Amino acid sequence: MHALDVLGDPVRRRILELLAAGELSAGEVGSVVQAEFSISQPAVSQHLRVLREQGFATVRPEGTRRLYAVDPRGPRQASEWLSPFERFFAPKLDALGTELARGRRQRRLAAERAAPSPPLPSTATPLPKEH
Repeated sequence: MHALDVLGDPVRRRILELLAAGELSAGEVGSVVQAEFSISQPAVSQHLRVLREQGFATVRPEGTRRLYAVDPRGPRQASEWLSPFERFFAPKLDALGTELARGRRQRRLAAERAAPSPPLPSTATPLPKEH
């Protein structure tokens, strides 16, 4: 199976997103994926098996639990396959990043202009209270 075939499945992509945050047990992965995709625990196990067999995930036993983590070989293989095509999309992504930064800056400057200035400290002597 090609690396992009592995990544072509939304369930497997979601599992990898979860594992990218850190090692998780099969049960933790299963509870999230089952809720989000309405699939069974055996189906989640099948996706985890594909990820393991294709070099995208590692598994290690810890007591009765099986802990999964991202194996860098799979994402590296996908990245290597995509690298000749970066010239088609990298400049556009760079331009998008520039536009997003420009928009954030404009919003920040507009918010700063719209914010009321803090009051200046008063140097006047307070008036005496009348009884």
